[in-house]
Amino acid sequence: MFTLFARRFVSMIPVLFVVSLLVYGFMALLPGDAAVNLAGGANATPERIEAVQQELGLDEPFLEQYAHWLGNAVQFDFGASLTTKTSVSGEIIKRLPITLSIAFGAMVVGLVIGLPAGIVAGMRSGSKTDRTVILGTTAGIAVPDFWLAMILIWIFSVKLGWFPAVGFTRLTESPREWLKSIALPSVALGIAIAAALARQVRGELADVMSQSYIRTAWAKGASPMRVVGKHALKNAAIPAITMIGLRMGSLIGGTVIIEQIFSIPGLGTYLVSAISTSDMPVIMGVTTMFVLVFVGMSLLVDVAYGLVNPKVRVS
Repeated sequence: MFTLFARRFVSMIPVLFVVSLLVYGFMALLPGDAAVNLAGGANATPERIEAVQQELGLDEPFLEQYAHWLGNAVQFDFGASLTTKTSVSGEIIKRLPITLSIAFGAMVVGLVIGLPAGIVAGMRSGSKTDRTVILGTTAGIAVPDFWLAMILIWIFSVKLGWFPAVGFTRLTESPREWLKSIALPSVALGIAIAAALARQVRGELADVMSQSYIRTAWAKGASPMRVVGKHALKNAAIPAITMIGLRMGSLIGGTVIIEQIFSIPGLGTYLVSAISTSDMPVIMGVTTMFVLVFVGMSLLVDVAYGLVNPKVRVS
């Protein structure tokens, strides 16, 4: 297992290098100039713009700028924000737990709803229950998360007053208020995950349940819990693990809009404000963190493969 982990970890390094180079290049092509904004915007003089560019190192060749940034980034130093002058790494450390709490909350919602629904539908393929689950998952996938978020706010915040409409409370301040502050964002993001997971589990489980070794287990008098839990679900789990891992990685970036709707001070809000001011260090730092989380989740998926299927460890 350690060899599998080490091999996958080493393979991440060139991926991170290429992605960071591409992202840095795309940032340089975006419209807007941070030096112009810092020099005074529309009233900035060419001399002042040139002085700001020299101060920030923006007048250096592209590869020199990237090499300087990469040398600091590998030490988790993304520089200082061009507008607020605060440490980007410090802001990421402060805001990342907020974004992760919403993402993990959404994943919990997806697992609690999607996994049982997929198992029930997969065990009764073609039944009314199966068709009901398929209809529900279709609706869950089709509904945009931002629209669902606004509906949830209107019902549970405005009408019922059960949950706060905006804001975030840290876990260390009040666990109860923290749970209430992430409940609606987590549900808004988690419904689509639940729908996708239910469909994935339902399809794989329906195929596995028709295999000969499952019929043999039934013929031996094994209990439904043993047949489904030990034999069928274990063999149907790998595609579901893939989907969960990739969804968890994409959830970190998917919180951007949700954080805006609920006014949550996470990485998504930080990134949006940086884009509006062309704050390159913040954009690169947050984007790199999103990529790290996504690649890290892919690594965990590979390790989970090894735990579920011993053949992966051998290969």
